[in-house]
Amino acid sequence: MASYVMLFHFTHQGIEHVKQSPGRIDTLRKLFERHHAKIKDFYALLGQYDTLFIVEAPNDETVAKLALYIAEQGTVRVETHRAFTEAEFRKLLSEVD
Repeated sequence: MASYVMLFHFTHQGIEHVKQSPGRIDTLRKLFERHHAKIKDFYALLGQYDTLFIVEAPNDETVAKLALYIAEQGTVRVETHRAFTEAEFRKLLSEVD
């Protein structure tokens, strides 16, 4: 499975209902599982972003659909990045001509 980092900014609506965040995370864990994906870790952050997920998903299309679903709820803006493990990175480098 591929790894991804999903970074979140709370919207005005998200801040107004921030105390409901743990319940939203629980709901998203179940949604991810139904799509054969997994939220491996959650972090609340200081700085540019408010929260993040470390995610595993079978492919880019799955994580894109999940990101769109999350954004559609209106509580956060989502930024998603493909993350390569050290082993994947080493393999990529070995294939560079």
